[in-house]
Amino acid sequence: MKSLQELKAIYERMHPMMAVRGGGQDSTNTYERHVLVCGGTGCISSGCQKIVDAMHEELKKHGKDEKVQIIKTGCFGLCALGPIVIVYPEESFYSMVTPECVGKIVEGHLVGGNPVKELLYEETVKGDEITSLSETGFYKKQMRVSLRNCGVIDPENIEEYIAYEGYAALGKVLTELKPPDVIQIIKDSGIRGRGGGGFPTGIKWGFAAMVESDQKYIACNADEGDPGAFMDRSILEGDPHSVLEAMAIAGYAIGANRGFIYVRAEYPIAIDRLIIAINQAREYGVLGTNIFGTGFDFDVELRLGAGAFVCGEETALIASIEGFRGEPRPRPPFPAVKGLFGKPTVLNNVETYANIPQIILKGGEWFKSFGTEKSAGTKVFALGGKIKNIGLVEVPMGITLREIIEEIGGGIPDGKQFKAAQTGGPSGGCIPMSLIDTKIDYDNLLEIGSMMGSGGLIVMDEDNCMVDIAKFFLEFTVEESCGKCTPCRVGTQRLYEMLERISEGKGCLEDIEKMKELSAFIKENSLCGLGQTAPNPVLSTLMYFEDEYKAHILDKKCPAAVCEKLLSIVVVPEKCKGCTLCKRVCPVDCIIGETKEIHVIEQDKCIKCGACIDKCPFKAIIKQ
Repeated sequence: MKSLQELKAIYERMHPMMAVRGGGQDSTNTYERHVLVCGGTGCISSGCQKIVDAMHEELKKHGKDEKVQIIKTGCFGLCALGPIVIVYPEESFYSMVTPECVGKIVEGHLVGGNPVKELLYEETVKGDEITSLSETGFYKKQMRVSLRNCGVIDPENIEEYIAYEGYAALGKVLTELKPPDVIQIIKDSGIRGRGGGGFPTGIKWGFAAMVESDQKYIACNADEGDPGAFMDRSILEGDPHSVLEAMAIAGYAIGANRGFIYVRAEYPIAIDRLIIAINQAREYGVLGTNIFGTGFDFDVELRLGAGAFVCGEETALIASIEGFRGEPRPRPPFPAVKGLFGKPTVLNNVETYANIPQIILKGGEWFKSFGTEKSAGTKVFALGGKIKNIGLVEVPMGITLREIIEEIGGGIPDGKQFKAAQTGGPSGGCIPMSLIDTKIDYDNLLEIGSMMGSGGLIVMDEDNCMVDIAKFFLEFTVEESCGKCTPCRVGTQRLYEMLERISEGKGCLEDIEKMKELSAFIKENSLCGLGQTAPNPVLSTLMYFEDEYKAHILDKKCPAAVCEKLLSIVVVPEKCKGCTLCKRVCPVDCIIGETKEIHVIEQDKCIKCGACIDKCPFKAIIKQ
């Protein structure tokens, strides 16, 4: 067990070395450069370990293996460009690196001292000048608080976390603050739960602190289930100690000595790094008994979920930890009063906890100094869909959707037009082009028919069908409903059936009003948040894209040419050259025409596979 003084000594020893990663110099002269290789799930799947292995081999070949430190970090954010390598102190950003590129980087940059321009991320190269990564469009407007250490430290080395003020916040609360003082700082910060509901975190902690009990618990919701969401996973992979430290702080604040992290089993890298972090934290005495000699005890256990979306709801998550089927329970009583094993429990998600150490160190007013009046701080979004810069972003609350899409996201690829953005996943709604200048915060999103959710942000272009989008999210909810209450179990299924009929051209105008009525009933009568928010994608697309629904119903056409039953694949006569390539690849022989003749597709035989579209070199075959 290490004392607080010993942790401070680790900080004083490690921090000067880590200064290189801020563009400074290594005062210990141990390493000439630090090479950071993204070790998040995306880059691991792209082969980042091969990059690390090749880097070690090349450095050894040039006699530089003891002068360059190679670190596998968490996610840098620009997931579409992986594998990613950053060389410090120059902060040179190499994207889409292959093992074949490594030799050039080592010889040219790590040995020769000159960044290899042709391998650098294109936005960092402007003529002869190489700009800082922080000056690129993707990073310029970001503000990293909960992601502050992701892509900066080795998540499997507790001393690197300590070098960036890790566990200093825990030391501060245990030696300088009383539990009510801690809760007041969290209240003053204005931080709201980042898991979707947006309930004020300080108030939740205050409720649990007031309840007298022989046992209290701290729980972390890492059961990230929204399609396209990977915010919490990235924090756990890149900075697991920040969550452990925050949970210990919460435990001190409410009088709890045990914590549980509920993480889905589909996150093997996050789980492995959490296990390493927990073991290291126990070894260094920041988890366990008598932390820093203050008499405070706190330890953490992992619980693996089986991937049920409903277990993201707090009472269902609690039931699952207890060993029961993951089903929601009526509230009140709320978990802060009667939660895990019937005891007072504070439950926050990963991103919420990741903010806590910085709030303690810098103060509530600091956190409240950015964001908006009712939505303080930053929010992490998983930016995906029809967007150039797919990845993970952290922005101040109050930034506009346009800034995220056009500046950070780099706009819509292939010259297509922005159509809508879905926030909040299956619980959220679609934001149309007319509202692209909406400032993103909890209240504004609710006002326009969407919600913050955990942070998924899916961008859609002109080729997306909004009926199909609503159907996609509702189908997910139908499959993930636990079935405990009838409004959700039956109501969402009936709603999905109406959408399916409309997408097949079998709907009628009365279906629109029926869907609105049924959605209202499901929202008002479902037991938990899953059912209460399930109709949101339907209601928001009806609100902003009702004409698209009517086109499916009245014209039997899908304007975006997505809904298969309403599609026709046709030959554009003026473009057809009669090359017969389409005819040769058609699996059902439905294309008529001889060489140098205009071809025709027999619609009653066509299975709409699209093989002819892919093969035609003249773009003469289209969906309509």
